[in-house]
Amino acid sequence: MFITLEGGEGAGKTTQIVHLAGWLAERGITCTRTREPGGTLLGRAIRAVLLDPENAGMAPATELLLYMADRSEHIRQVITPALAAGRTVLCDRFFDATVVYQGFARGLASDWILRLHELVFAGMTPDLTLLLDLPAEVGLARARRQLEKGDRPTAESRFEDEALAFHQRVREGYLQLARQAPERFRVIDAARDESRVKEDIRSVVEVRLRRL
Repeated sequence: MFITLEGGEGAGKTTQIVHLAGWLAERGITCTRTREPGGTLLGRAIRAVLLDPENAGMAPATELLLYMADRSEHIRQVITPALAAGRTVLCDRFFDATVVYQGFARGLASDWILRLHELVFAGMTPDLTLLLDLPAEVGLARARRQLEKGDRPTAESRFEDEALAFHQRVREGYLQLARQAPERFRVIDAARDESRVKEDIRSVVEVRLRRL
């Protein structure tokens, strides 16, 4: 099974994916935990470019193609082999993030992004997408506090430096995708405390596991 976690800055995806991987392991389910960008050696180099605040002026099309390059290696080296081996893949962001950040938020045509995904990746789609949703101002405040405390690397703060309006478009984009694909998306209220979010995620995944 291929499960992705999506959401804006400060939604808690990185924390929750660790919880989920541990819970699945307790149930005897072997997982591969990964992320985008940066799930491969080459991807880590691409991630450094994409998230560096020094690259704030990057053109949206350049940004899009760098994410696509990262994903090409990620699918080939990590996701496809893990799924073929019968492992459950947990991925912190995937293609939906590209549609939202480069499409809804940056203004690139979504149909063009979707066409690229179909051409390059045969439209690879997760089995389940957990959308950790919270108001943009709440998530952004969380993310910026983490930067101040040193819990997030300042070398990867390019998106945290974006204006609130950008992050509001990100949230609206995610919610629109969830409405368009309700069979795949499950929206989790990420504004609550970590333990409540963790339990909600477990409940959703448990229901999906019963269908396998």
